[in-house]
Amino acid sequence: MRGGEDRSIAPFYVKARCLVLGCGNILFGDDGFGPAVAARLEAEGVAEGARAMDVGTGARKVLFNLVLSERTPSLVIVVDAVDRGRSPGDLFWIDIGEVPAEKADDFSLHQAPTSNLLAELRDERGVTVEILACQPAHTPREVEHGLSSKVSAAVGKACEMIRARIARLDESAL
Repeated sequence: MRGGEDRSIAPFYVKARCLVLGCGNILFGDDGFGPAVAARLEAEGVAEGARAMDVGTGARKVLFNLVLSERTPSLVIVVDAVDRGRSPGDLFWIDIGEVPAEKADDFSLHQAPTSNLLAELRDERGVTVEILACQPAHTPREVEHGLSSKVSAAVGKACEMIRARIARLDESAL
């Protein structure tokens, strides 16, 4: 390093202590929940040393980079809409093993083996991986931009839940 400049070729997000990945497709209604949460966290600020990214349908590249990186965050939070038959807008934490079969290799990431990458981060790299899910009201089969009112109302609560989770990470580091 010359003059305190970081010349690392590693992506900026591998250096975050916590990384929030907003997954989903904003062109398909409530599937855009994860990107909406990431956008709000980025606009309002997450927490010191934490980053939020709207990865849309491209989380596989980010996760692959994390698996291969020398450095990793200690916590990765994936945010997505997951249909579990609950009330629209309900927020809930699920484990990687609880990802529904139709999303297990997709997780709104279209043909990506993301569940395997998440498990590898957790099991081989020691990263805590958590998934914050929101019950969609409606995920259309054709392009329909915008969240339903109940899922839109859940965005702020999801941000609060994520900030609280990061605060617990900070407390455990003390």
